[in-house]
Amino acid sequence: MRVMIAAVLTTLVTATPAHADVTITVAKDGTGNHTSVQAAINATPDRTPVTIRIKPGLYREVVTIPATKTPLTILGTSGNPADVTIDYDNASGTKKPDGSTYGTTGSATVTIAASNFTARNITFSNSFDRAAHPEITATQAVAVKTTGDRMSFDNTRFLGHQDTLYTDTPNVTTRARQYFTRSTITGDVDFIFGRATAVFDRVTITAHNRGQNPNGYVTAASTRSDNPYGILIINSRILSTASTGTYFLGRPWHPSGDPAAIAQVVIRETQLPTAIKTAPWTDMSGFSWRDARLREYRNTGPGATPGPDRPQLTDAQAGQYTVKNYLGDWTPSCCRG
Repeated sequence: MRVMIAAVLTTLVTATPAHADVTITVAKDGTGNHTSVQAAINATPDRTPVTIRIKPGLYREVVTIPATKTPLTILGTSGNPADVTIDYDNASGTKKPDGSTYGTTGSATVTIAASNFTARNITFSNSFDRAAHPEITATQAVAVKTTGDRMSFDNTRFLGHQDTLYTDTPNVTTRARQYFTRSTITGDVDFIFGRATAVFDRVTITAHNRGQNPNGYVTAASTRSDNPYGILIINSRILSTASTGTYFLGRPWHPSGDPAAIAQVVIRETQLPTAIKTAPWTDMSGFSWRDARLREYRNTGPGATPGPDRPQLTDAQAGQYTVKNYLGDWTPSCCRG
């Protein structure tokens, strides 16, 4: 009897396959499992480790990744983010078929609610063209909106103009950490914004030249007052061909006039262009930048000229505003080892 029981148990163990991650391939030419990114997302089992491999091509579609699709990795197969682009061109003021408009959140080309999310080697774009649509005055046009926790973006590009990258959380009482590295972000007005704890480490930020003064604002954080960590830009560079002194580093965003949204931004050890104003922070919607938490530390380049309206961290304070402190107990997979 014991021999028979042992034999049955051995058979059951042998017959039960070890858990394996799911891999799905997207290809425009039909050589993968799906021809669209959203179709691959829809086919992804909930709460299962999945990698979606995307072959080179322009995927012109709106993509939504629900919170249940976790853990998920989306990977451009060529290794060059310029080869794989997910793009659409809705703006806040673009009309839907029912005559209403999309709004800022609804304009996003890609919306990601899933935690434990990773993207590599991909371009996310919102190609809304202001000049081609003078009838649209609400020109916020989001390339990506993120609301998950423990989200990492490595070797990715975020292309747009106003409100390119919306780093958010699911609600005002929940915090979310998002990490961006070796990546490119382009825009002009408030193009890195939101209430998430978002770290930009070794990124290139390009501020478009609109031929205006001001040309725009790099950040618009809406960090909750009880969260010490909002946006950190570190070991990076900001580029612009805009005229000298026409760009702000940021302004404090209070969504719907919320007084508990107290922007927290640190830009440190980052190269700044001549386009950055000598007084680089400004008010927004009646809220003073001086009441927000906006600081610099050891920035370089012609746009880093010291001035009375450029609050700086001391060496002791700088020890608090590090990548590790912003991310807490989470180390992104791209940084391990």
